[in-house]
Amino acid sequence: MNRNPSWKYLLLVMLVAFGVIYATPNLYVAEPGVQVIGVRDVEVDQGTLSQVANALDSKGIEIKSISLEGDAIKARLMSEADQSNARDALKQAMGTDYGVALADMPTTPGWLASLGAAPMYLGLDLRGGVHFLLQVDMDAAQQRAEENYVDDLKKLFQDDKIRYLGVNRTASSTIEMKFRDAEIQEAAAGKTRLAYPELSLVDYSQGDRFYLRATLSDQGIADIRNAALKKNMIAIRNRIDQLGVSEPIIQQQGSDRIVVQLPGVKDPAEAKNILGKTATLEVRLVDEDNELQSTIRGRVPVGSKRYFFRDGRGILLKRRLILSGENIVDATSGFDSQSGGPVVNITLDGKGASIWRKVTGDNINKRMAVVYVENSTETTIDAQGEEKLVRTRIEEVITAPVIRDQLGKRFIITGLDSPKESQDLALLLRAGSLAAPVYIVEERTIGPSLGKDNIEKGFKSVLYGFLAVLLFMIVYYRVFGGIASFALVMNLVIIVGVLSLLQATLTLPGVAGMVLTVGMAVDANVLIFERIREEVLGGSSPQMAIHRGYDNAFSTIIDANLTTLIAALVLFNFGTGPIQGFAITLSIGIVTSMITAIFVSRILVNLIYGKRRLESLAI
Repeated sequence: MNRNPSWKYLLLVMLVAFGVIYATPNLYVAEPGVQVIGVRDVEVDQGTLSQVANALDSKGIEIKSISLEGDAIKARLMSEADQSNARDALKQAMGTDYGVALADMPTTPGWLASLGAAPMYLGLDLRGGVHFLLQVDMDAAQQRAEENYVDDLKKLFQDDKIRYLGVNRTASSTIEMKFRDAEIQEAAAGKTRLAYPELSLVDYSQGDRFYLRATLSDQGIADIRNAALKKNMIAIRNRIDQLGVSEPIIQQQGSDRIVVQLPGVKDPAEAKNILGKTATLEVRLVDEDNELQSTIRGRVPVGSKRYFFRDGRGILLKRRLILSGENIVDATSGFDSQSGGPVVNITLDGKGASIWRKVTGDNINKRMAVVYVENSTETTIDAQGEEKLVRTRIEEVITAPVIRDQLGKRFIITGLDSPKESQDLALLLRAGSLAAPVYIVEERTIGPSLGKDNIEKGFKSVLYGFLAVLLFMIVYYRVFGGIASFALVMNLVIIVGVLSLLQATLTLPGVAGMVLTVGMAVDANVLIFERIREEVLGGSSPQMAIHRGYDNAFSTIIDANLTTLIAALVLFNFGTGPIQGFAITLSIGIVTSMITAIFVSRILVNLIYGKRRLESLAI
């Protein structure tokens, strides 16, 4: 009646092995270290490794180990106190050609790592990191939208053969359209209302000229600002994810601000570099009708602008923008099949592909230029001690090839300096450009001492609660209490193993969920053991009491845990940040506690009592 088939023992062994293997990496504490990577076209090699080692040695900083791993040099240090000194020493010694960042070096054994076992990520409240509050420049978002309307209206009038004298954006955030006569004005108004119903139009005349003035409605402005905020959040998340920052927290605050928390990032300057800069591409036609030399003394022709290649050579480009990063849906790095040089393969959206086919078809044997554009906004302190926003914009011409044929949805960018640069450019283009500039209005760094203190308190709360429950179960239920205690240990190990396998982020609310799970995990065993006691007191044999105790308690256990699981899922669905962390830990704990309380404990009870003739039970 109470005997286990062989497959249950096998399943139990597999469950124990799973929990132990994937929970074990959390016992290995990461070591403090620094990481050095090349910037843009600079690559690290064995010579760079020696330079890093010498720089640290000259400052008396003891190195535990140093190695070249991929495109980065990683140095493990003896203590966290050496990290900031090592970073400052390396920045001074390596110059601007290399990026230096603080890092936690994992110590998980190789055989565990080969099985995909890795420690859980720790949240900002446990691990430390940086917190930023970003302000989105909504006025710039509205201005960009209005400038897009200007280009779209010009294209609309050209396609419908409506002759206009000018379409321009005014300083008062309106779009002014000028026509020769009232008939053309009326036709343009009809087309504009049909194509862009969100624009409010006012017609008027001055002298012999006829005008249309278009303004965005309040709802239209609100939609543009909300879309800019959402797009910026997506772009920031994509960039941070692809740059390898683990489990960032990115949330909206109010109508124009974004909260960004980066656990484990110890270098605020590195985080600012990720958040403050945006990279995109612009494609423009080369102005081949005007000599570049005519612009040297400041005489730039109307409709053109002077740009520079990376080597300092000048080039004259037309101001009209053909394509931008907003039209790019995918970008991958690779190598040119003919020259072998690094390239970026670009894929355009439907609108960009249509424009691209027309422009390249109409300009065969003419030159076009691909311009790399990087914007950054930083908050600095001026001489009077007041905060000041400094915006910088870098525009570099990467390449300016001759258009040999009509191009379609895909094309390649050549002229890059190194494979690393092509990879970085592709990464930033995939992440997307920001819909509006952002700048940092608040910055906080949470030090490792706070994280260490929280980890110790959280660990102690789990340990003390765990030991208290074990003691009570063993004293009150004796042998059965010992079995429940083993199931409880298994439950905790499996929870940690599952969280580690999922690479979940553990926060203080998550620790609270784990403590709550420890307390709730024995509920199922208490129900079972009390049912067994009732059966024994009712005159059932020990074997029958065990059988009926588990069977009769099963539906009650499922109902009780299912209602708690539903509540946890609701918390996860409607909560954010810490609430979701609590809900995830609680949900996993509920599922694992049902498995260990019902499945594991019954296997152990059957193993101990199943083949014996019993007169009584130690319960």
